[in-house]
Order: sequence, then C-alpha cells, then structure tokens
Amino acid sequence: MKRAVLVNGVPATGKSTVARALSERMGWIILTLDTIKEPFFDQLGVGDREFNRALGRASYHAIWSIVRDAPDGTTVLIDAWFGFQPSEVLEAHIERAGVGATAEIWCHAPPELLAKRYGDRLGERHAGHPGAAFLPELIELAKRAAPIDRGPRFDVDTTQPTDFDAILAWLKPALKLD
Repeated sequence: MKRAVLVNGVPATGKSTVARALSERMGWIILTLDTIKEPFFDQLGVGDREFNRALGRASYHAIWSIVRDAPDGTTVLIDAWFGFQPSEVLEAHIERAGVGATAEIWCHAPPELLAKRYGDRLGERHAGHPGAAFLPELIELAKRAAPIDRGPRFDVDTTQPTDFDAILAWLKPALKLD
C-alpha cells in the first residue's frame, strides 16, 4: 500500500521546514509544488497570475503522477496548499495514484505573521511566484484556510518550536507503519 503524508497549509506556514525535517528523519521523498513548478517557469517564463495558477494545477497533477508510478509500500511527503482546488480533485488524484492511506499535517500561523514571512522571503523566491501584491490576498486566504481533514490530522502551530518526535510518534500509527 502506498501512503502519502499531506503537509498542508497556505504559503509561509512552514510546510517545507516540516517536510524537510520529516524527510531527513524517515528517508521519505518530498514532492512540492514549487519544486515541480519552478523549472517550468525557467523554461516557459513566469507569465501572469493565471499562468502561475495553471502551472500550479499542472504541477499538482505531476506530483500525483509520480506517486502513481512509485512502487507499492512507498511513503511520500507532499508539501502543498491542498485548499487551492476542490476536494474532489484531491480525491481523484489519490485514487488514481493508488494511495491507500493518508495523514495530514496542518501547518498554520496568524495571517499577519504569514504575510511578514512571505514578504521577508520575496528576494529569495523564484520570480514566478506572486510578489508583494499577493500579501493582502495571503492574509485573507489565511483567515479562511482550513485543514482538509482527509485521514488523521496533526496540527502544527509554526509560531512555536516544532516537536518532530511527537509528529513521528503520531504519524507511525496514523499511517500504520511498522
């Protein structure tokens, strides 16, 4: 059975930090929207906001295609904001990929802090990602964002130090890992 850990949250919630730490501890591959999307920006150009969204949807599809081709017994970490598409899209991808178990790690922080984090990283992010004009939208998005609640869920308040041992202690039985 394939398993997927859905590291979920709006931009700047600390998803990548959490996913990297879990990957280092467990040896699981991380699939992220940004890792898939950024080479396409490099090859096709950055385009406008709608182009960015289209590449996001295509990258999401690519992630689940990679999972589909993974061998049985694989566990992957998927670092993404899962609320940007209807839940039916996620369900169809999970089914098509042959994933038998999921667990969600919901990363969150106050909206104004997320805007500050995002703004502080603008100079480090790929030019294809939304710039400073996205900050008000991010604040509004963070106010209404919610976990997807597909399978067991672990909440991570990224304003506090993250207890990765606690996440792993929860994750192993949540995914029925040996």
